[in-house]
Amino acid sequence: MSPHVAIVTDSTAYLGREAIQRHGITVVPLTVVIGDEALEEGTEISAPAVARALQRRHSVTTSRPAPAEFTAAYEAVAASGADAIVSLHLSSDFSGTYDAACVAARSAPVPVSVVDTGMVAMALGFTVLSAAETAEAGGTPDEVVAAAEKRAADTSAVFYVDTLDYLRRGGRIGAAQALVGSALAVKPLLRLADGRIELLEKVRTASKALARLEDVVVEQSGTRRVALAVHHLASPDRAATLADRLRDRVPGLDTLVVSEVGAVIGAHAGPGLLGVVVSPY
Repeated sequence: MSPHVAIVTDSTAYLGREAIQRHGITVVPLTVVIGDEALEEGTEISAPAVARALQRRHSVTTSRPAPAEFTAAYEAVAASGADAIVSLHLSSDFSGTYDAACVAARSAPVPVSVVDTGMVAMALGFTVLSAAETAEAGGTPDEVVAAAEKRAADTSAVFYVDTLDYLRRGGRIGAAQALVGSALAVKPLLRLADGRIELLEKVRTASKALARLEDVVVEQSGTRRVALAVHHLASPDRAATLADRLRDRVPGLDTLVVSEVGAVIGAHAGPGLLGVVVSPY
């Protein structure tokens, strides 16, 4: 008989409540700190509140869950009947969340496989869903991990930001750091690659950057069956327009999610973020 494998992730997967409940996924929240107030992502702080704080130039930082929070989550999942746990998290280049999960896994009451997906937002979310579906089909822990790693390897993310300033402040800009000095002269398209943010292309205007973003998503999607997620922060109209155009231009589109990013990613990307996750399956 196959073991019952439970799925744990963190709040940067940005899965909807219905998906979390349907698949029985446990979510451990990261924390957003505004001034001297620490707030849990997903329950105590919203992305619009973070956008307002950033626009007012308040101090906004983020922090990983403590290992004790993962310990409590693993113990609760085991007590509910799980024989094993697969714990899937955002890129370790962005956060110490993966490390905290690894610490807690060592003393968990059931075996825990901790996976650094190299992803974030719905790039992580789609990976978590593949893991959950494999577990529900009776997959072993190794099969669940393999399904997650394959989905992550096949998934890409490209995004536009109005300014690099927020990424620079948070130390998340990686290979795009060289653009900071010329940020006023270019509107960069960025991508998630090997768990880091890298420059994809330099474009001269915001309108051209958004048009190019759309074209890149169409190119990456091809004719394959794909799930797309259009993410934004404080740009709902731009996100809706982009989603409508992608519906018309991506022939293999199967699932389309349009959502505002959560507080943690919002704190680092800043208002004006527009991004798309492309996840074939």
